[in-house]
Amino acid sequence: MDFTLIKKPFLWAAVAAAVLLPAQLAAQLKVGVVNFQQALLATAEMQKEAGKLEAKFAPRQDQIEKLSTELEEIQKRMQTADEAEAQKLQLDGQRKQRDAQRLSEDLQSDVEFERNTILQGGSRKMRDIIQQLAVEKGLDMVVDVSSTIYFKDALDVSKEATAKYDASYQPK
Repeated sequence: MDFTLIKKPFLWAAVAAAVLLPAQLAAQLKVGVVNFQQALLATAEMQKEAGKLEAKFAPRQDQIEKLSTELEEIQKRMQTADEAEAQKLQLDGQRKQRDAQRLSEDLQSDVEFERNTILQGGSRKMRDIIQQLAVEKGLDMVVDVSSTIYFKDALDVSKEATAKYDASYQPK
C-alpha cells in the first residue's frame, strides 16, 4: 500500500477533522430530560380535569357500590333462608351481579375514553411547551426519562415544563 498520499497536508487535516469533529460536536450538544407523563399530570389543567372526571362518574360508581352492598346482603340472607326464598334470592343476586358487571364495564370504558381524550389534548400542548422550552434554553435535544438510563438532575426540565404549561394554559 502506498502511503505517499498521507504525507500531503490537506489529507492530514481531513483525517484529523474526521477523528476530532464528532468529539467536538458531542461536547457541544445540549440535552434536556423530561418526565413527560409526570410533567403533564402535574399541570393545573390535568388536575382540574381529573377532578371533573371523578365528579362526573361518581354517581355511576355509587350505583355500582350500592349493587355490591345489595349482593352482600343477599348472600347473608341466603344463609338463613328456606329453599324457596333461597332460589328467589339467588336469581335476584345473579341479576344484580350481571347489572353490576355491565355497569362496571361501561364505566371503565367511558372513563378510559374521556381520560384518553383529555390526555391527548394535553400531550399536544405539552409537546409544544417542551419545544418552546428547548428553544429558550438552547437545547439541541430533549429525551423522555423513560428512555434514559442515567442523567444528571440539572438536565431535568420537567418542573419547568409543568410551570410553563400552567402559565400558558390556565384551566377554565
